[in-house]
Amino acid sequence: MKQTLIHHIWRLIFKTFRKKRFAQFVDRIQPQPHERILDIGGYPATWEGHEQIAAEIHIVNVHEITPPANPGRFRFQVADGCALPFADQSFDIVFSNSVIEHVGDFERQKAFAAEVIRTGRRLWVQTPAQEFWIEPHFMTPFIHWLPKSWQHRLTRNFSVWGWLTRPNAQQVAAFIGDIRLLTHAEMVQLFPGCEIFREKVCFGLFTKSYIAVKTL
Repeated sequence: MKQTLIHHIWRLIFKTFRKKRFAQFVDRIQPQPHERILDIGGYPATWEGHEQIAAEIHIVNVHEITPPANPGRFRFQVADGCALPFADQSFDIVFSNSVIEHVGDFERQKAFAAEVIRTGRRLWVQTPAQEFWIEPHFMTPFIHWLPKSWQHRLTRNFSVWGWLTRPNAQQVAAFIGDIRLLTHAEMVQLFPGCEIFREKVCFGLFTKSYIAVKTL
């Protein structure tokens, strides 16, 4: 129940950002009705209301996804985003939203980025910015800038996530271990030849996310 509550809060908070970001994706990448899109770590809901932008959307996740009653253009596959089972340049577009920060350490993040570049002719990869003062998973300011040992001690009682979910020590450790936010310099390193643009908030004063973009 608590997890359902926090996921609902996340959806409400980030709904506006995701809607605006998706409009930027369409504007910059310009997906076409005949093209194939690979969505790594996504869900069909991302593409609802956008039936005209692709002939096929292949969704890869690390767990099974219950397909819609009428899957239509959707294809589903369980796979590791760091070792995709597709040939080079298999897709017109590779899309990923808030996933690369969850795949593991920097070596795993490098593998993920390499697979994105290898399998797609164009790409769009978004991730929360390490420099942003609010950590989006904890929904708490500054905590992600502290040493990991401090995060382990403070997360349960001094983060919104901790207040809502009341995790035990093992759950705190697993949650912290699942997240590695990237810096701008690391995004540049991971996605050579791509534009890395900053998603700004608060009248353009703060960078909330980085987005790696490759167009034709």
